[in-house]
Amino acid sequence: MDNEYLELAEMEMDEVIENFENNLKTIRTGRASASMLDRVRVDYYGEMTPINQMAKISVLEGTQLVIKPYDRSTVKSINHAIAAANLGVTPQAEADLIRINVPPLTTDRRKQLAKEAKKYADEAKVNLRNIRRNTNDKIKKDKEIPEDMSKEWLDDCQKLTDKYVKKVDTLEAAKESDLLG
Repeated sequence: MDNEYLELAEMEMDEVIENFENNLKTIRTGRASASMLDRVRVDYYGEMTPINQMAKISVLEGTQLVIKPYDRSTVKSINHAIAAANLGVTPQAEADLIRINVPPLTTDRRKQLAKEAKKYADEAKVNLRNIRRNTNDKIKKDKEIPEDMSKEWLDDCQKLTDKYVKKVDTLEAAKESDLLG
């Protein structure tokens, strides 16, 4: 008998890990990176649009981002959206582009960003445990599964959850060492 419950749980857990990795990418580490703007959305003709769909983002010398909008009329709105995103950087609008100097992180800011990474890790773990709980409930409610197989599947579900929680811990530790190291 194939265990579609665990397969579905594993797919959902993969999504949680992917989301967690995306969250970690938005935390800057002192180096300029286009991914620090991934969460910033700009009102573009009534539609909230990611900057990377509206402009070319370049990294200069590892300390500066240059954003060159495809439509020059959006410079002000992109500049405003970046300023409002509370990224710890100050965008400077020029005629047809925006420059962002990425200052080195202070010790306090590094600690604050490490806490943010920990918060994302905790959210991911809660989501993984919710998936485990839901999967366990489905297994327990399915009367067609023999009792011994049901127990085995519940154990497998726990092992799967442990594996993914360990992935979250590993990713979070890597980001923390990148920030504080």
